[in-house]
Amino acid sequence: MSEIYDIGYRHYDGPRLGRGYSTRALTLHSLRGIFGLGRTARSKIMPFALFVIMLLPAVVSIAMMALIKQRGMPYSSFAVTMQAVVAIFLASQSPTVVAPDLRFRVLPLYLSRPISIMEYVAAKVVAMTVALFLLVAVPLTLIYAGELLIDMDGPTVPPQTKEYLAAMAVALLLALLLAAFGLAISSLTPRRGLGVASVIALYLLSSASVPVIYATLASADNEEGAAWAWLLNPFWLVDAVQVWLFNTPAAVPEGGYPPGPAPAIITVVLIAVGLGALALRYRKAAAR
Repeated sequence: MSEIYDIGYRHYDGPRLGRGYSTRALTLHSLRGIFGLGRTARSKIMPFALFVIMLLPAVVSIAMMALIKQRGMPYSSFAVTMQAVVAIFLASQSPTVVAPDLRFRVLPLYLSRPISIMEYVAAKVVAMTVALFLLVAVPLTLIYAGELLIDMDGPTVPPQTKEYLAAMAVALLLALLLAAFGLAISSLTPRRGLGVASVIALYLLSSASVPVIYATLASADNEEGAAWAWLLNPFWLVDAVQVWLFNTPAAVPEGGYPPGPAPAIITVVLIAVGLGALALRYRKAAAR
């Protein structure tokens, strides 16, 4: 004899919020996960410690403006100077965005709702981009606020608003480039530790190879070819875009960048390649 049990199931009669709401919710969830919000206390140590380290140059710059009436770290070179900290943040946090879904194979659960693979990828990339942008933009804004509040030499020295806005725009471009490639590399393995090691290894390879290649080409009197060597590092690549767009001083220790829009074209192509690789990776994972 069969029995019917009332398990309390009720149909949902409320409004259907749609795919846009699902994508925004996933973006916010991923962004919170990057900073360890809603997770254990240990998950918050690394992102917030790196955030504090990024704020230290801003504090020093404000102290220099207040005490000795001189500007500290330039806006245009801030991201390049702090690139090691930004790279560690990217390497440590990008696997937390993609690895758990791949490791525990919950991607089909996301795709069972009204959200496509491209929307899923977009949510992850936007979350990582926002996190990286905040990492660079908050110290820049703090320095600019200090410049507005501290009267260094009277009205004859206006605040460097143009350079600040240029640095903010380039910080957004850098964040998008790093997010696309960092997530693409991290998505190749469901293991968080391997993802961290892969991103760090790629950054160290690009950073270490640039001075060697530059010195080799410069010693052969190939200055034009040596200038292209700086573009192998994503931070100097984006700095080259900043120099071309806003005519800011180059952050390279010697020489210069290739003239013209070539760095900007390379940056756009690399972002497209990173996003494409990430989409292909998730299409393959969803098909399993």
